[in-house]
Amino acid sequence: MTVIYSRIGEKADSVIKRIISSGRKGWIVVTSDRDIAGRAWLTGAVPVSTEDFFRIIEQHEHVPDYSAEEEYEDKEYQEPRRKGSPRKLSKKEKAIRRALSKL
Repeated sequence: MTVIYSRIGEKADSVIKRIISSGRKGWIVVTSDRDIAGRAWLTGAVPVSTEDFFRIIEQHEHVPDYSAEEEYEDKEYQEPRRKGSPRKLSKKEKAIRRALSKL
């Protein structure tokens, strides 16, 4: 993760757009700004919403407590119930999921 600050008088949006337009592929841009997200898609970067980013960060912060082994031994494995539409995800949604898995 890299944090970049804009200069005095320079808008952060223009800095972000300039950086992702530099031609380098593989950027993951955390933003909820539609204009920046649109620019990211056009330049080959993957925009991830701030809500998704924070959810992933919170999941990684939670470390399960395995000191109480009895709780885990008593529970039987149950096959997860599959719900929802069998439709395929869009290319954008697949790209977002790949980017989130890298975080």
